[in-house]
Amino acid sequence: MRPDRRTLSIAWLILLVWALSGCSGESDSGPVDVRWDREVCVRCAMAVSEPHYAAQVRLAEQGRSRVYKFDDIGCAVIWLRDRAQLDDPGVEIWVNDYRNGHWLDARKAWYVPGKVTPMGYGLGATPEPEAGALDFAGAVRHIDEVEATFHVHRGGEHTPPGTGGGA
Repeated sequence: MRPDRRTLSIAWLILLVWALSGCSGESDSGPVDVRWDREVCVRCAMAVSEPHYAAQVRLAEQGRSRVYKFDDIGCAVIWLRDRAQLDDPGVEIWVNDYRNGHWLDARKAWYVPGKVTPMGYGLGATPEPEAGALDFAGAVRHIDEVEATFHVHRGGEHTPPGTGGGA
């Protein structure tokens, strides 16, 4: 007995939906593609437009992996600290290499100060240490200093981390 056209069409449709659902193109780890100038930084709402200084954070939320995009590593670090997730080893942080735009694991990258970055934190990431480069912990301290010194915004005074206040 041969199946009729309608049964075959439904079977092909089910097969197509099943095949496409397994090929979403996005994995559960690593950075994702950025639509430059079309996506905004989760923290400051500025366009993510500079492929040499952007950052991404991947979190597990409600059983799914979710990626957040930032225009500067400083925004990502402060956003994670505000959520008490900066030191969570399960959180992936990715940053662009300032020289070529390739994605780097932010915790393993080195940070060269003195760069002109979208939010003024001034750090360019690189996979190898350069003269004067900071490791991730040093970069976080640098970001805190910049935030405490220059980024008094959002309608109130900034209180440095660990002093009992918030931005």
